[in-house]
Amino acid sequence: MSKETNMAILGKFAEAVNTGKLDLFNDAVSAENVDHDPARGQARGPEGYRAFFSGMRTAFPDLHVALETLVADDESLAFAYTLTGTHKGPLMGIAPTGKKIRIRGMQISKFKDGKMVERWGSSDELGMLQQLGVVPAS
Repeated sequence: MSKETNMAILGKFAEAVNTGKLDLFNDAVSAENVDHDPARGQARGPEGYRAFFSGMRTAFPDLHVALETLVADDESLAFAYTLTGTHKGPLMGIAPTGKKIRIRGMQISKFKDGKMVERWGSSDELGMLQQLGVVPAS
């Protein structure tokens, strides 16, 4: 696969996250996708991403992920992003606070046969909890 093809697949993934059109994960993610850093209880494949981002979009209806930088080859993409949103729904048992968050994250995605087959990632979850006022800032 080419870098351009992988970037187009990532674009579908990003569109799903940013618009809530979560069925787009079917076009972007292999059913056999392995997430090396899954959320607690996250299922494999497109269903796992649909469930996770459904919860995130409930908690942050204005959720937006912006690409900051990208490195690509014919098999993988590595990128940094900024995630923003306003906490208006429940999140991990935390009642809505109305507070805005802005956190950074990084992800590496591997592609095969037109779909994402592996993912490694990390986002500033502690920073998010601090911004929500759930955990004291250090």
